[in-house]
Amino acid sequence: MKTIQAYRFALDLTPGQERGVLAHAGAARVAYNWALARVKAVMDQRAAERSYGVPDEVLTPLLSWSLAGLRKAWNAAKADVAPWWPEVSKEAFNTGLDALARGLGNWADSRTGKRAGRPAGFPRFRSRRRTTPSVRFTTGAIRVEPDRTHVVLPRLGRLKLHESARKLARRLDNGTARIMSATVRRDGGRWHVSFTVEVERAERTPSRPDSVVGVDVGIRHLAVLSTGELIDNPRHLVAGRGRMRSLGRTLSRRQGPDRRTGRRASKRWERAAARLGRAHARVAHLRRDGLHKLTTRLATTYGTVVVEDLNVTGMLANRQLARHVADAGFAEIRRQLAYKTGWNGGRLLVADRWYPSSKTCSGCGTVKTKLALSEREYACEACGLVIDRDRNAALNLAALAAATAGSGPVAARGADQKTRTRGQVAVKREPGTASAGQTWTVPPQGGTIDRVLAKAH
Repeated sequence: MKTIQAYRFALDLTPGQERGVLAHAGAARVAYNWALARVKAVMDQRAAERSYGVPDEVLTPLLSWSLAGLRKAWNAAKADVAPWWPEVSKEAFNTGLDALARGLGNWADSRTGKRAGRPAGFPRFRSRRRTTPSVRFTTGAIRVEPDRTHVVLPRLGRLKLHESARKLARRLDNGTARIMSATVRRDGGRWHVSFTVEVERAERTPSRPDSVVGVDVGIRHLAVLSTGELIDNPRHLVAGRGRMRSLGRTLSRRQGPDRRTGRRASKRWERAAARLGRAHARVAHLRRDGLHKLTTRLATTYGTVVVEDLNVTGMLANRQLARHVADAGFAEIRRQLAYKTGWNGGRLLVADRWYPSSKTCSGCGTVKTKLALSEREYACEACGLVIDRDRNAALNLAALAAATAGSGPVAARGADQKTRTRGQVAVKREPGTASAGQTWTVPPQGGTIDRVLAKAH
């Protein structure tokens, strides 16, 4: 099974190497801003000509928004725009032009309805001080040195890694991996190199292939499993807020930049800003490490993992819970499970957003019309079951897998609207997982609600 995987390593750059990387990142920004200015100038010129009544067939010719078209225009003008262009790799300019081509494409697709999600805005010019330095290499000498502690990149030469690249090097030596591109980026005050690799992965099977687990994510506990296991929420942001507040107060007492007067930031302000950035990066790294450990364990242990399709954007609109929801990383848990279950031979089922996992009794299937968030225990008035709210939701999620298997009594219970007590349960399979795209329809089994599995979207 061939997959596209990323390997990310920290770098230990010398001052000279850091200047070289910054020069390449600056070249990418220059190409991006130049091409964006050309696109805007052509669009404004055509709009002005239309206002004068000029026919469409004689308007100023459009500038192609594709990467090939932007690269052709840049090559024709780079001698005048950037006479220093031979000093950096051509991949630096290609990085900026490719970013602009994708941004313009997203904006156009968003306007025409071809792109789902939030509306994409028109690309903006990139600032030298506010833009994260980054450059991507797709051609040339890109390799890992035999000592596995150095990498070679075009024009940048031999760069030292902060850690060993043995995991990637072993795959390269065995011929089961091929480097497609390398991206150098500064993140949290440290430089990293990310390799996009095509990997030939061996077929794997979870340690318990026939087992099913429902995962109910939350704030009090990061995850509650249908097996009864409680995963504590480490709350890394809460733990680091004290230091962040202290560093923020220190930063506010320094002389920062002022765009109105053109004042540049002092060195003390830059050092304080760097310390604050490292504190934020540490929280992000701790969160990412914990989520990877959790999702890897779930994907390698259970054959079927069932989660909910949560409206994370809507949850972030709650001012009292937004910080805790963002700190937990609900969307990241689902994203990692989507590809890790495919890698390990399992499958991921996603319950429909309207599936009332918390309102449904895991014992008899009765659905409550309302359930306040403050009610942490579920008490069923029909059968008398009293159970933890999150554990009840996890059990209901795990029961959805029985419906997709198409054997035995169906335990899936739910509704396609918030307050209905008879309806459908929609289960979506993430792309790349086993049995993706299939549709299962199960006849009603009687009881208080219909147990029907709707078409997967």
